[in-house]
Amino acid sequence: MDIANKVAPTVIVIFGATGDLTWRKLVPAIYNLYLDKWIPENFAMIGVGHSSQTEGQFRQHLHEGVDKFSRKGKSQKKDWDKFVNYLTYYEGEITDKSTYTNIEKQIKQLEKKWKVTANRIFYMAVPPKYFEQIAISIGQTGMAKDKLTSRIVIEKPFGHDLESAKNLNNLLHGMYDESQIYRLDHYLGKETVQNILAFRFANALFEPIWNRNYIDHIQITVSEQLGVENRGNYYETAGALRDMIQNHILQLLCLIAMEPPVSFNADEVRNRKVDVLNALRKFVDGDVHRYAVRGQYGPGWIEGKKVPGYRQEPDVNKESTKETFAAVKFRIDNWRWQGVPFYLRTGKRLNETISVITIQFKPVPHQSFPAEAAGNWQPNRLVINIQPTMGIKLSFQAKRPGLAMLLHPVDMLFDYSESYTSGTPEAYETLLLDIMEGDTTLFMRGDQVEAAWDILMPIINSWETNPSVNFPNYAAGMQGPEDAEALIAKDGHNWIVMPSEKE
Repeated sequence: MDIANKVAPTVIVIFGATGDLTWRKLVPAIYNLYLDKWIPENFAMIGVGHSSQTEGQFRQHLHEGVDKFSRKGKSQKKDWDKFVNYLTYYEGEITDKSTYTNIEKQIKQLEKKWKVTANRIFYMAVPPKYFEQIAISIGQTGMAKDKLTSRIVIEKPFGHDLESAKNLNNLLHGMYDESQIYRLDHYLGKETVQNILAFRFANALFEPIWNRNYIDHIQITVSEQLGVENRGNYYETAGALRDMIQNHILQLLCLIAMEPPVSFNADEVRNRKVDVLNALRKFVDGDVHRYAVRGQYGPGWIEGKKVPGYRQEPDVNKESTKETFAAVKFRIDNWRWQGVPFYLRTGKRLNETISVITIQFKPVPHQSFPAEAAGNWQPNRLVINIQPTMGIKLSFQAKRPGLAMLLHPVDMLFDYSESYTSGTPEAYETLLLDIMEGDTTLFMRGDQVEAAWDILMPIINSWETNPSVNFPNYAAGMQGPEDAEALIAKDGHNWIVMPSEKE
Protein backbone atom coordinates (compact mmCIF):
# COMPACT_ATOMS: atom_id res chain seq x y z
CA MET A 1 0.00 0.00 0.00
CA ASP A 2 1.25 3.49 -0.81
CA ILE A 3 2.46 5.30 2.32
CA ALA A 4 0.41 8.40 1.50
CA ASN A 5 -2.80 6.37 1.68
CA LYS A 6 -2.28 6.10 5.43
CA VAL A 7 -2.91 9.84 5.82
CA ALA A 8 -6.47 11.06 5.30
CA PRO A 9 -7.20 13.91 2.85
CA THR A 10 -5.91 17.06 4.52
CA VAL A 11 -6.17 20.84 4.24
CA ILE A 12 -3.58 22.88 6.13
CA VAL A 13 -4.44 26.56 6.63
CA ILE A 14 -1.36 28.54 7.69
CA PHE A 15 -1.96 31.96 9.23
CA GLY A 16 1.22 33.98 8.78
CA ALA A 17 2.08 32.20 5.55
CA THR A 18 4.38 34.98 4.33
CA GLY A 19 6.43 34.89 7.54
CA ASP A 20 9.82 33.44 8.36
CA LEU A 21 8.55 30.27 10.07
CA THR A 22 6.55 29.20 7.03
CA TRP A 23 9.41 30.01 4.68
CA ARG A 24 12.23 28.38 6.67
CA LYS A 25 10.51 25.46 8.40
CA LEU A 26 6.92 24.61 7.54
CA VAL A 27 6.89 24.47 3.74
CA PRO A 28 10.34 22.78 3.47
CA ALA A 29 9.03 20.18 5.95
CA ILE A 30 5.81 19.65 3.97
CA TYR A 31 7.83 19.38 0.76
CA ASN A 32 10.11 16.73 2.30
CA LEU A 33 7.04 14.78 3.45
CA TYR A 34 5.79 14.98 -0.12
CA LEU A 35 9.06 13.62 -1.51
CA ASP A 36 8.93 10.77 1.01
CA LYS A 37 5.35 10.01 -0.08
CA TRP A 38 3.70 10.90 3.22
CA ILE A 39 1.45 13.60 1.76
CA PRO A 40 -1.94 12.23 0.61
CA GLU A 41 -3.05 12.70 -2.99
CA ASN A 42 -5.94 14.86 -1.77
CA PHE A 43 -3.99 17.61 -0.04
CA ALA A 44 -3.96 21.40 -0.02
CA MET A 45 -2.12 24.16 1.79
CA ILE A 46 -3.89 27.51 2.01
CA GLY A 47 -1.52 30.29 3.01
CA VAL A 48 -3.12 33.29 4.66
CA GLY A 49 -1.28 36.62 4.73
CA HIS A 50 -1.98 40.33 4.62
CA SER A 51 0.69 41.27 2.09
CA SER A 52 -0.46 42.00 -1.43
CA GLN A 53 1.02 39.44 -3.84
CA THR A 54 -0.09 37.07 -6.53
CA GLU A 55 -0.27 33.33 -6.04
CA GLY A 56 2.67 33.01 -8.41
CA GLN A 57 4.77 35.35 -6.28
CA PHE A 58 3.77 33.46 -3.14
CA ARG A 59 4.76 30.14 -4.67
CA GLN A 60 8.06 31.51 -5.94
CA HIS A 61 8.92 32.82 -2.47
CA LEU A 62 8.21 29.42 -0.95
CA HIS A 63 10.25 27.74 -3.70
CA GLU A 64 13.25 29.85 -2.69
CA GLY A 65 12.76 28.78 0.93
CA VAL A 66 12.63 25.10 0.00
CA ASP A 67 15.78 25.38 -2.10
CA LYS A 68 17.59 27.12 0.76
CA PHE A 69 16.38 25.21 3.82
CA SER A 70 15.22 21.73 2.79
CA ARG A 71 17.44 18.97 4.21
CA LYS A 72 17.23 17.30 0.80
CA GLY A 73 18.85 20.25 -0.96
CA LYS A 74 17.55 22.12 -3.96
CA SER A 75 14.29 20.87 -5.41
CA GLN A 76 14.08 19.00 -8.71
CA LYS A 77 11.93 20.80 -11.29
CA LYS A 78 9.69 17.78 -11.94
CA ASP A 79 9.02 17.36 -8.21
CA TRP A 80 8.36 21.04 -7.54
CA ASP A 81 6.07 21.40 -10.55
CA LYS A 82 3.81 18.73 -9.06
CA PHE A 83 4.07 19.90 -5.45
CA VAL A 84 3.36 23.57 -6.21
CA ASN A 85 -0.20 22.71 -7.24
CA TYR A 86 -0.97 22.00 -3.59
CA LEU A 87 -0.16 25.61 -2.62
CA THR A 88 -2.65 28.48 -2.73
CA TYR A 89 -2.58 31.99 -1.28
CA TYR A 90 -5.36 34.00 0.33
CA GLU A 91 -4.78 37.68 1.02
CA GLY A 92 -6.74 38.78 4.06
CA GLU A 93 -6.59 40.30 7.51
CA ILE A 94 -6.88 37.97 10.48
CA THR A 95 -9.19 40.52 12.12
CA ASP A 96 -11.65 40.39 9.20
CA LYS A 97 -14.50 37.89 9.55
CA SER A 98 -14.71 37.50 5.76
CA THR A 99 -11.21 35.96 5.79
CA TYR A 100 -12.55 32.98 7.70
CA THR A 101 -15.81 32.61 5.80
CA ASN A 102 -13.93 32.66 2.48
CA ILE A 103 -11.42 30.07 3.70
CA GLU A 104 -14.34 27.89 4.82
CA LYS A 105 -15.78 28.15 1.28
CA GLN A 106 -12.42 27.09 -0.20
CA ILE A 107 -12.24 24.06 2.09
CA LYS A 108 -15.80 23.01 1.25
CA GLN A 109 -15.03 23.31 -2.47
CA LEU A 110 -12.03 21.04 -2.01
CA GLU A 111 -14.09 18.50 -0.04
CA LYS A 112 -16.74 18.54 -2.75
CA LYS A 113 -14.07 17.95 -5.38
CA TRP A 114 -12.50 15.13 -3.37
CA LYS A 115 -15.90 13.72 -2.35
CA VAL A 116 -14.68 13.25 1.23
CA THR A 117 -14.49 15.11 4.53
CA ALA A 118 -10.91 16.31 4.95
CA ASN A 119 -8.76 16.80 8.01
CA ARG A 120 -8.61 20.52 8.75
CA ILE A 121 -5.42 21.87 10.31
CA PHE A 122 -5.30 25.53 11.34
CA TYR A 123 -1.68 26.48 11.98
CA MET A 124 -0.90 29.77 13.75
CA ALA A 125 2.53 30.78 12.45
CA VAL A 126 2.01 34.23 13.96
CA PRO A 127 3.13 36.13 17.09
CA PRO A 128 1.31 35.09 20.30
CA LYS A 129 -0.70 38.32 20.44
CA TYR A 130 -2.78 37.04 17.49
CA PHE A 131 -3.57 33.59 18.94
CA GLU A 132 -6.75 34.71 20.67
CA GLN A 133 -8.16 36.55 17.65
CA ILE A 134 -7.58 33.64 15.27
CA ALA A 135 -8.80 30.98 17.71
CA ILE A 136 -12.02 32.90 18.41
CA SER A 137 -12.67 33.59 14.72
CA ILE A 138 -12.17 29.94 13.71
CA GLY A 139 -14.47 28.86 16.54
CA GLN A 140 -17.19 31.38 15.71
CA THR A 141 -17.13 30.46 12.03
CA GLY A 142 -17.62 26.79 12.89
CA MET A 143 -14.65 25.76 10.78
CA ALA A 144 -13.37 23.40 13.48
CA LYS A 145 -16.61 22.02 14.89
CA ASP A 146 -15.76 18.41 13.97
CA LYS A 147 -13.60 17.25 16.89
CA LEU A 148 -12.28 14.22 15.02
CA THR A 149 -11.01 15.97 11.89
CA SER A 150 -10.27 19.57 12.95
CA ARG A 151 -7.05 20.60 14.69
CA ILE A 152 -5.61 23.91 15.81
CA VAL A 153 -1.85 24.36 16.14
CA ILE A 154 -0.08 27.02 18.20
CA GLU A 155 3.66 27.52 18.60
CA LYS A 156 5.39 28.31 21.86
CA PRO A 157 5.33 30.49 23.92
CA PHE A 158 2.12 29.22 25.50
CA GLY A 159 1.46 32.26 27.65
CA HIS A 160 3.83 34.67 29.35
CA ASP A 161 3.30 33.40 32.89
CA LEU A 162 0.99 31.05 34.78
CA GLU A 163 -1.98 33.41 34.70
CA SER A 164 -1.76 34.11 30.95
CA ALA A 165 -1.26 30.37 30.24
CA LYS A 166 -4.43 29.59 32.19
CA ASN A 167 -6.31 32.31 30.33
CA LEU A 168 -5.14 30.95 26.96
CA ASN A 169 -6.11 27.41 27.94
CA ASN A 170 -9.51 28.54 29.17
CA LEU A 171 -10.10 30.41 25.91
CA LEU A 172 -9.13 27.39 23.79
CA HIS A 173 -11.08 24.92 25.92
CA GLY A 174 -14.15 27.10 25.58
CA MET A 175 -14.24 26.40 21.84
CA TYR A 176 -12.16 23.26 21.25
CA ASP A 177 -11.68 19.87 22.80
CA GLU A 178 -8.21 19.28 24.27
CA SER A 179 -7.70 16.54 21.66
CA GLN A 180 -7.96 19.22 18.94
CA ILE A 181 -5.27 21.49 20.40
CA TYR A 182 -1.66 20.91 19.32
CA ARG A 183 0.78 23.03 21.33
CA LEU A 184 3.91 22.64 19.26
CA ASP A 185 7.39 22.70 20.76
CA HIS A 186 9.70 21.79 17.88
CA TYR A 187 12.31 20.41 20.30
CA LEU A 188 10.08 17.41 21.00
CA GLY A 189 10.19 16.47 17.31
CA LYS A 190 13.96 16.07 17.23
CA GLU A 191 15.08 12.51 16.56
CA THR A 192 17.44 12.33 19.52
CA VAL A 193 14.79 13.67 21.89
CA GLN A 194 12.34 10.99 20.74
CA ASN A 195 15.11 8.42 21.05
CA ILE A 196 15.29 9.05 24.80
CA LEU A 197 12.04 7.09 25.15
CA ALA A 198 13.33 4.25 22.98
CA PHE A 199 16.66 4.19 24.79
CA ARG A 200 15.02 4.01 28.22
CA PHE A 201 12.04 1.77 27.64
CA ALA A 202 13.08 -0.53 24.77
CA ASN A 203 16.22 -1.75 26.53
CA ALA A 204 16.33 -3.85 29.69
CA LEU A 205 19.93 -2.81 30.33
CA PHE A 206 19.45 0.74 31.63
CA GLU A 207 16.08 0.97 33.38
CA PRO A 208 17.16 -1.03 36.50
CA ILE A 209 19.92 1.53 37.22
CA TRP A 210 17.87 4.61 36.22
CA ASN A 211 17.28 5.81 39.78
CA ARG A 212 18.72 7.37 42.96
CA ASN A 213 20.62 4.17 43.83
CA TYR A 214 23.00 4.47 40.89
CA ILE A 215 22.72 8.00 39.48
CA ASP A 216 24.63 10.79 41.23
CA HIS A 217 23.23 13.77 39.33
CA ILE A 218 21.94 14.84 35.92
CA GLN A 219 22.85 17.87 33.82
CA ILE A 220 21.00 19.36 30.86
CA THR A 221 22.80 22.05 28.86
CA VAL A 222 21.39 23.96 25.90
CA SER A 223 23.90 26.63 24.89
CA GLU A 224 24.12 28.85 21.84
CA GLN A 225 26.90 30.91 20.31
CA LEU A 226 24.32 33.13 18.67
CA GLY A 227 23.03 36.27 20.35
CA VAL A 228 19.44 37.47 20.19
CA GLU A 229 20.03 38.55 16.57
CA ASN A 230 16.89 40.42 15.39
CA ARG A 231 14.67 39.15 18.21
CA GLY A 232 15.40 41.97 20.63
CA ASN A 233 11.76 43.02 20.98
CA TYR A 234 10.69 39.46 21.80
CA TYR A 235 13.61 38.72 24.10
CA GLU A 236 13.01 41.85 26.16
CA THR A 237 9.62 40.37 27.11
CA ALA A 238 10.88 36.80 27.54
CA GLY A 239 14.44 36.10 28.65
CA ALA A 240 16.23 32.76 28.86
CA LEU A 241 14.03 31.29 31.61
CA ARG A 242 10.80 31.80 29.67
CA ASP A 243 12.29 31.19 26.22
CA MET A 244 14.05 27.89 26.92
CA ILE A 245 13.69 26.40 30.39
CA GLN A 246 9.88 26.68 30.70
CA ASN A 247 9.38 24.56 27.58
CA HIS A 248 12.31 22.89 25.80
CA ILE A 249 14.48 22.03 28.78
CA LEU A 250 11.76 21.07 31.25
CA GLN A 251 10.39 18.71 28.60
CA LEU A 252 13.82 17.07 28.32
CA LEU A 253 13.84 16.69 32.10
CA CYS A 254 10.43 15.01 31.92
CA LEU A 255 11.63 12.49 29.33
CA ILE A 256 14.67 11.62 31.44
CA ALA A 257 12.79 11.40 34.74
CA MET A 258 9.33 10.02 33.83
CA GLU A 259 8.10 6.62 34.95
CA PRO A 260 7.63 3.90 32.30
CA PRO A 261 4.29 4.39 30.51
CA VAL A 262 1.87 1.47 30.35
CA SER A 263 1.59 2.09 26.60
CA PHE A 264 2.54 4.76 24.09
CA ASN A 265 -0.97 6.10 24.02
CA ALA A 266 -0.65 9.89 23.82
CA ASP A 267 -2.35 10.68 27.12
CA GLU A 268 -0.55 7.88 28.94
CA VAL A 269 2.84 9.34 27.94
CA ARG A 270 1.75 12.88 28.75
CA ASN A 271 0.35 11.78 32.12
CA ARG A 272 3.77 10.47 33.08
CA LYS A 273 5.37 13.79 32.07
CA VAL A 274 2.90 15.76 34.18
CA ASP A 275 3.69 13.48 37.12
CA VAL A 276 7.32 14.65 36.92
CA LEU A 277 6.39 18.33 36.81
CA ASN A 278 4.06 17.91 39.76
CA ALA A 279 6.82 16.16 41.73
CA LEU A 280 9.37 18.96 41.24
CA ARG A 281 10.14 20.58 44.57
CA LYS A 282 8.54 24.02 44.77
CA PHE A 283 10.78 27.05 45.17
CA VAL A 284 10.25 29.43 48.07
CA ASP A 285 10.71 33.11 47.26
CA GLY A 286 13.47 33.67 49.80
CA ASP A 287 15.45 30.65 48.57
CA VAL A 288 15.47 31.41 44.84
CA HIS A 289 19.03 32.73 44.94
CA ARG A 290 20.23 29.35 46.28
CA TYR A 291 18.82 27.37 43.35
CA ALA A 292 18.73 29.74 40.36
CA VAL A 293 21.35 31.89 38.63
CA ARG A 294 20.86 34.47 35.90
CA GLY A 295 23.27 36.19 33.56
CA GLN A 296 23.50 38.62 30.68
CA TYR A 297 26.24 38.69 28.06
CA GLY A 298 28.44 41.68 27.47
CA PRO A 299 30.72 42.39 24.50
CA GLY A 300 33.20 39.67 23.67
CA TRP A 301 34.69 37.42 21.02
CA ILE A 302 33.10 34.48 19.19
CA GLU A 303 35.46 32.45 16.98
CA GLY A 304 37.79 35.42 16.52
CA LYS A 305 35.03 37.90 15.78
CA LYS A 306 34.15 40.83 18.04
CA VAL A 307 30.45 40.76 18.98
CA PRO A 308 28.33 43.29 20.89
CA GLY A 309 26.78 42.80 24.30
CA TYR A 310 23.07 42.20 24.78
CA ARG A 311 22.41 45.85 25.63
CA GLN A 312 23.97 46.88 22.32
CA GLU A 313 21.70 44.58 20.27
CA PRO A 314 18.90 46.11 18.12
CA ASP A 315 15.60 46.80 19.93
CA VAL A 316 17.10 46.14 23.36
CA ASN A 317 16.90 48.58 26.28
CA LYS A 318 20.35 50.08 26.87
CA GLU A 319 19.93 49.39 30.59
CA SER A 320 18.11 46.07 30.22
CA THR A 321 18.03 43.67 33.17
CA LYS A 322 16.65 40.77 31.11
CA GLU A 323 18.61 37.54 31.49
CA THR A 324 20.26 35.84 28.50
CA PHE A 325 21.52 32.99 30.69
CA ALA A 326 19.73 30.92 33.31
CA ALA A 327 20.81 27.97 35.42
CA VAL A 328 18.49 26.18 37.85
CA LYS A 329 18.93 23.30 40.27
CA PHE A 330 15.81 21.13 40.53
CA ARG A 331 14.88 18.34 42.94
CA ILE A 332 12.23 15.71 42.25
CA ASP A 333 10.42 14.52 45.35
CA ASN A 334 9.48 10.96 44.49
CA TRP A 335 10.74 7.45 45.19
CA ARG A 336 12.91 7.16 42.06
CA TRP A 337 14.73 10.49 42.22
CA GLN A 338 14.86 11.52 45.87
CA GLY A 339 18.23 13.13 46.56
CA VAL A 340 19.35 13.33 42.90
CA PRO A 341 19.92 16.95 41.76
CA PHE A 342 19.02 18.00 38.22
CA TYR A 343 21.08 20.92 36.93
CA LEU A 344 19.65 22.81 33.94
CA ARG A 345 21.34 25.69 32.13
CA THR A 346 20.87 27.63 28.95
CA GLY A 347 22.32 30.80 27.50
CA LYS A 348 23.17 32.87 24.47
CA ARG A 349 26.60 33.99 23.27
CA LEU A 350 28.27 31.10 25.06
CA ASN A 351 31.47 29.41 23.93
CA GLU A 352 29.73 26.71 21.87
CA THR A 353 26.38 25.68 20.42
CA ILE A 354 25.40 22.37 21.93
CA SER A 355 22.42 20.58 23.47
CA VAL A 356 23.48 17.72 25.72
CA ILE A 357 22.12 15.62 28.58
CA THR A 358 24.67 14.09 30.95
CA ILE A 359 23.77 11.34 33.40
CA GLN A 360 26.58 10.96 35.91
CA PHE A 361 26.58 7.70 37.85
CA LYS A 362 27.77 7.21 41.40
CA PRO A 363 31.33 6.03 42.05
CA VAL A 364 32.02 2.40 42.86
CA PRO A 365 31.32 1.69 46.55
CA HIS A 366 34.86 0.47 47.16
CA GLN A 367 38.04 1.22 45.22
CA SER A 368 39.92 -2.11 44.96
CA PHE A 369 42.71 -0.82 42.74
CA PRO A 370 45.84 0.87 44.13
CA ALA A 371 45.93 4.65 44.01
CA GLU A 372 48.44 4.75 41.15
CA ALA A 373 46.18 2.53 39.03
CA ALA A 374 43.19 4.78 39.46
CA GLY A 375 44.90 8.09 38.83
CA ASN A 376 42.77 8.76 35.76
CA TRP A 377 39.59 7.26 37.20
CA GLN A 378 36.30 8.96 36.34
CA PRO A 379 32.71 8.07 37.23
CA ASN A 380 30.63 6.37 34.53
CA ARG A 381 28.77 8.87 32.37
CA LEU A 382 26.03 8.54 29.83
CA VAL A 383 25.87 11.47 27.43
CA ILE A 384 22.90 12.04 25.12
CA ASN A 385 23.92 14.57 22.50
CA ILE A 386 20.99 16.30 20.78
CA GLN A 387 22.75 18.89 18.62
CA PRO A 388 24.77 19.76 16.61
CA THR A 389 25.72 16.08 16.39
CA MET A 390 23.24 13.39 17.40
CA GLY A 391 24.34 10.39 19.39
CA ILE A 392 24.76 8.60 22.70
CA LYS A 393 28.08 8.05 24.45
CA LEU A 394 28.79 5.78 27.43
CA SER A 395 32.04 6.35 29.33
CA PHE A 396 33.53 3.60 31.51
CA GLN A 397 36.88 2.44 32.86
CA ALA A 398 39.19 -0.02 31.12
CA LYS A 399 42.76 -1.21 31.62
CA ARG A 400 45.31 0.69 29.58
CA PRO A 401 47.48 -1.68 27.46
CA GLY A 402 50.80 -2.46 29.14
CA LEU A 403 52.40 -4.46 31.93
CA ALA A 404 51.13 -2.19 34.70
CA MET A 405 47.50 -2.13 35.93
CA LEU A 406 46.48 1.38 34.98
CA LEU A 407 42.85 2.43 34.52
CA HIS A 408 41.78 4.78 31.77
CA PRO A 409 38.34 6.11 30.72
CA VAL A 410 37.09 4.89 27.31
CA ASP A 411 33.92 5.53 25.34
CA MET A 412 31.28 3.50 23.56
CA LEU A 413 29.60 5.66 20.94
CA PHE A 414 26.40 5.48 18.93
CA ASP A 415 26.49 8.12 16.20
CA TYR A 416 23.32 8.80 14.21
CA SER A 417 25.14 10.00 11.11
CA GLU A 418 27.22 6.81 10.91
CA SER A 419 24.44 4.35 11.76
CA TYR A 420 21.74 5.94 9.59
CA THR A 421 23.29 7.31 6.42
CA SER A 422 19.93 8.04 4.79
CA GLY A 423 19.51 11.10 6.99
CA THR A 424 16.93 11.88 9.65
CA PRO A 425 13.74 13.91 9.29
CA GLU A 426 13.61 17.46 10.59
CA ALA A 427 11.57 18.05 13.73
CA TYR A 428 8.82 19.85 11.82
CA GLU A 429 8.42 16.91 9.44
CA THR A 430 7.76 14.59 12.36
CA LEU A 431 5.39 16.98 14.09
CA LEU A 432 3.41 17.97 10.99
CA LEU A 433 2.89 14.31 10.09
CA ASP A 434 1.73 13.60 13.65
CA ILE A 435 -0.78 16.44 13.37
CA MET A 436 -2.10 15.07 10.08
CA GLU A 437 -2.44 11.62 11.66
CA GLY A 438 -4.05 12.98 14.83
CA ASP A 439 -1.26 11.81 17.17
CA THR A 440 -0.81 14.19 20.14
CA THR A 441 1.99 12.26 21.90
CA LEU A 442 4.73 14.81 21.13
CA PHE A 443 2.60 17.87 21.90
CA MET A 444 2.16 19.61 25.23
CA ARG A 445 -1.17 19.25 26.98
CA GLY A 446 -2.77 22.17 28.79
CA ASP A 447 -2.00 20.88 32.28
CA GLN A 448 1.65 20.30 31.27
CA VAL A 449 1.99 23.93 30.24
CA GLU A 450 0.45 25.20 33.46
CA ALA A 451 2.54 22.87 35.65
CA ALA A 452 5.74 24.09 33.96
CA TRP A 453 4.81 27.73 34.51
CA ASP A 454 3.77 27.03 38.10
CA ILE A 455 7.17 25.62 39.08
CA LEU A 456 9.03 28.62 37.61
CA MET A 457 6.82 31.47 38.84
CA PRO A 458 8.72 32.00 42.13
CA ILE A 459 11.94 32.49 40.12
CA ILE A 460 10.26 34.78 37.58
CA ASN A 461 8.65 36.87 40.34
CA SER A 462 11.87 37.09 42.32
CA TRP A 463 13.94 38.17 39.34
CA GLU A 464 11.40 40.75 38.20
CA THR A 465 11.00 42.14 41.71
CA ASN A 466 14.77 42.33 42.23
CA PRO A 467 16.45 43.29 38.93
CA SER A 468 20.13 42.39 38.75
CA VAL A 469 22.58 45.22 39.38
CA ASN A 470 25.51 43.16 38.06
CA PHE A 471 24.57 42.86 34.37
CA PRO A 472 26.35 42.19 32.12
CA ASN A 473 28.10 39.49 34.16
CA TYR A 474 29.69 37.32 31.46
CA ALA A 475 31.52 38.15 28.26
CA ALA A 476 30.34 36.75 24.95
CA GLY A 477 32.28 33.59 24.17
CA MET A 478 32.55 32.45 27.79
CA GLN A 479 30.70 29.59 29.54
CA GLY A 480 28.38 31.89 31.46
CA PRO A 481 28.56 33.79 34.75
CA GLU A 482 30.76 32.68 37.65
CA ASP A 483 27.68 32.22 39.82
CA ALA A 484 26.61 29.31 37.58
CA GLU A 485 29.86 27.53 38.40
CA ALA A 486 29.31 28.22 42.09
CA LEU A 487 25.74 26.86 41.91
CA ILE A 488 26.96 23.37 40.99
CA ALA A 489 30.37 23.54 42.71
CA LYS A 490 28.83 23.90 46.18
CA ASP A 491 27.43 20.38 45.69
CA GLY A 492 30.87 19.08 44.73
CA HIS A 493 30.14 18.91 40.97
CA ASN A 494 31.17 20.78 37.83
CA TRP A 495 29.47 21.43 34.51
CA ILE A 496 30.29 18.73 31.98
CA VAL A 497 30.21 19.10 28.20
CA MET A 498 31.12 15.99 26.22
CA PRO A 499 30.18 16.33 22.54
CA SER A 500 29.19 12.97 21.08
CA GLU A 501 31.77 12.82 18.33
CA LYS A 502 35.03 11.00 17.81
CA GLU A 503 38.13 12.88 18.68
